[in-house]
Amino acid sequence: MIIDIHTHTFPDKIAAKTVEALSRVSHSRPFSDGSNAGLIKNMRRCGIDRSVILPVATAPRQVSHVNDAAAAVNEKFRADGLFSFGCIHPDHPDFRAELARIKDLGLKGIKIHPVYQGAEIDSPKFLRIIERAAELDLIVITHAGLDIGYPGEVCCSPRMCRRVVDEIGPFRFVLAHMGGWRNWDEVPEYLADTGVYLDTAFSTGSIVPLDDGHYRPEDLPMMDQAEFLRLYEAFGPDRILFGTDSPWSSPEESLEFMRSLPIPAADLEKILGGNAAALLG
Repeated sequence: MIIDIHTHTFPDKIAAKTVEALSRVSHSRPFSDGSNAGLIKNMRRCGIDRSVILPVATAPRQVSHVNDAAAAVNEKFRADGLFSFGCIHPDHPDFRAELARIKDLGLKGIKIHPVYQGAEIDSPKFLRIIERAAELDLIVITHAGLDIGYPGEVCCSPRMCRRVVDEIGPFRFVLAHMGGWRNWDEVPEYLADTGVYLDTAFSTGSIVPLDDGHYRPEDLPMMDQAEFLRLYEAFGPDRILFGTDSPWSSPEESLEFMRSLPIPAADLEKILGGNAAALLG
């Protein structure tokens, strides 16, 4: 089974406009229209069995509505293979109650995005949220490292994530983009001896740019095989989760990269779905 642990979709009425706006900001090409139907189409074409949708609240007022919509997505999970996490915002006035409601709704975890949400992940605002999520045994997935739309701004570095782990203790913590987008040299140093998971979303191959001249050729490459294998050796095959960051990476190219790695077939099977299945239960 192949499970994509890291995807994004938007309500049908705003999906196209949202993806177009994010594409302009990031100067990169999308590989889906951002709708649930578009994601399902890509999954079926590429042989991906399940996809986890990770919603992000950019304002506290969005949280309750987004979590209700996530629960509605999950009601059709067995039919379409989509499963949504919940969301929270660091400025939510009653985050403890909302996290408990997320648990009651049957959502497996939350997605946070420190850059989009305007706070560093090791700040008191996020630490209190993560501590409560850990008490509820919710998975926490965070954007980690730089963000393509916010050049030079890091609100979730490997060092910051280490502080979170040291402060909270063991919990189910997934760091997107192989532990820190464009911060990959620091990931093993600060995190290899913890229990955190890494996902592969938007980390391998190259950025596919818009034809607007924004990027230089040397800006486009992301992780090559050697860089990926360095993290694979540091973290082992049990703590890496396949993700595409749909609609921002080609699912075909993401799978092709993983299948080209010189690693045992059993390890590849874990990364492509076994680890996620165990984590999600």
